[in-house]
Amino acid sequence: MTASVVVYAHLVAALTAATLGLWNLVAVKGTPRHKMVGRCWIAAMLAVTLPSFWIRELDPGNFSWIHGLTVFTLASLALALWGIRTGRVRLHAHAMVGTMVGLVIAGGFALMPGRTISRMIGYG
Repeated sequence: MTASVVVYAHLVAALTAATLGLWNLVAVKGTPRHKMVGRCWIAAMLAVTLPSFWIRELDPGNFSWIHGLTVFTLASLALALWGIRTGRVRLHAHAMVGTMVGLVIAGGFALMPGRTISRMIGYG
């Protein structure tokens, strides 16, 4: 099974985002380290979401419902950034946790047998 470079980049970015996101969920909030890891997490999430527009596994050549989730994720990231920039810490926290939960759920679906990523790692 050969997967495109875009799918490999998507997988690496998702694993990076999951690791950084987990770190920040359990770390002390508001510290310089939390902020630095958060910025890296945002970059990783952008690296997950933006290339997903070029992954058209469910409907070759067209966008699918999954791309709607990509747009929702980008909006959630923007909301989280706006929240922290305007002092709405609770909004920021909820948007970040929600986005992280979405990442885990999307990862679970991507790992289902028969999907490209599950085949890439050898069990699909």
